[in-house]
Amino acid sequence: MHTTECVSVVGLGKLGACLAASAADKGAHVIGVDTSQKRVKQLNSGIAPVVEPGLDEMILRNRLRLSATTDMSEAVARSRITFVVVPTPSESHGGFNLEFVAQAMESIGRALASKRTYHLVVLTSTVLPGSMENRVAPILERFSGRVCGRDFGLCYNPEFIALGSVLHDLANPDFVLIGEADSKSGDLLQEWYQSFCDHPPIVRRMNFVNAELTKISVNTFITTKIAFANTVAQLCERLPDADVDVVTGALGVDSRIGQRYLTGGLGYGGPCFPRDNQALAHVAHTLGLSAEIADATDLQNRTWAERLTNRIAEAAAPNATVGIIGLAYKPDTPVVEESQSLAIARELTSRGLRVVVFDPIANQAAHEVIGDSVVYAESVAQCLALSQVVVFANKMRELASLRAEDFPVRSHPIVVFDCWRTFRTRLENCEWVRYVPLGRGGRVESSSRRPPLEPDAPLEATLAYAETGDAVRERESSK
Repeated sequence: MHTTECVSVVGLGKLGACLAASAADKGAHVIGVDTSQKRVKQLNSGIAPVVEPGLDEMILRNRLRLSATTDMSEAVARSRITFVVVPTPSESHGGFNLEFVAQAMESIGRALASKRTYHLVVLTSTVLPGSMENRVAPILERFSGRVCGRDFGLCYNPEFIALGSVLHDLANPDFVLIGEADSKSGDLLQEWYQSFCDHPPIVRRMNFVNAELTKISVNTFITTKIAFANTVAQLCERLPDADVDVVTGALGVDSRIGQRYLTGGLGYGGPCFPRDNQALAHVAHTLGLSAEIADATDLQNRTWAERLTNRIAEAAAPNATVGIIGLAYKPDTPVVEESQSLAIARELTSRGLRVVVFDPIANQAAHEVIGDSVVYAESVAQCLALSQVVVFANKMRELASLRAEDFPVRSHPIVVFDCWRTFRTRLENCEWVRYVPLGRGGRVESSSRRPPLEPDAPLEATLAYAETGDAVRERESSK
């Protein structure tokens, strides 16, 4: 990337701030644009406007190339490419609200009206098929008085990133998706990515509607994969000696399946997966088609918290306190949007159980959602001390050093639900902890405990035979 290159980034939220800092780190001069005076002031002061690992340091080392303003005209005038990264909130029917996109495009269009040189506008925000062609391009043309594809360029370029690893994901994408108004627009954006990424990326270029559909299809496929892994985990919990990590570890070796997102644990959450899955179903229903896979995936995910809550409630003695450690939808982010942890907390409190929670960076965000219905601990140790049952809901880095000795020793063992089997080598044989890893059946130490099964036994007999193992005994003893 030439050091003289200048780009603008509209929207300094979770993705936009990271994109701006990353572009500056690659040598570009970057102008951030936001309607929030607070975010603009923070960025100009060298302070990250959002929480993301590594972002503070990246902003500080690139302050000479990174600035922010509320003036769209200034940003467009001084840059060659404008990336638009604004919210597209989900609507009740599953579609996306384009209010913020429309406002940004109107401002950019007005700025383009007085600019004589070619400018590329890139929308990164997720939108439904047809949005670029029918909404975005017409707004730019109307307010600029110029023609898309001739006087200015337009691309749709959604990112596939995960909060907590945004900076890495931006620079190392699995592939770059470009929906283009014309080949000149796509050429310019592809040239940008060749310099922006750490390694030459795989690029897929297509028209707008294909790119729009690809974006929501990718995330819908991933949610289906997660839901399937969770189904396998449930089966394993009912079969003695079954282990979801062994099963999915073998499944993932198959090149047709792959290992990523095939872990088995809690349901998915966050700002992208749930809504993109619902959006694809909405598109199908709008076109008069069914979307059974997307609908079933969404239903399974929404009932996951209730299923786990049932198990927790069975294990909790009357008047017990349940601790939940990990409130964000994933580690290393304060985002609690569609968090399974909060869904479990709500369900437990609705059943009259006392709940204490802890997350090193998401406590405040959780309080804004569920208020004072739960107690907020100040540390993992305090949460453990207050709880008779504890749920480890995500794999936060603070748990790496936690050992069996850190769990309180009481007359009755503390019950630990380990959603991701983080402590399987540390707690399995701990006498003062009743360890319950999701996705694993009870152990059967010797086949001599049970008489042999008759050959060619029907499925019902086979399952009944399996049910005579430790899984049944453990469930019965907890009642």
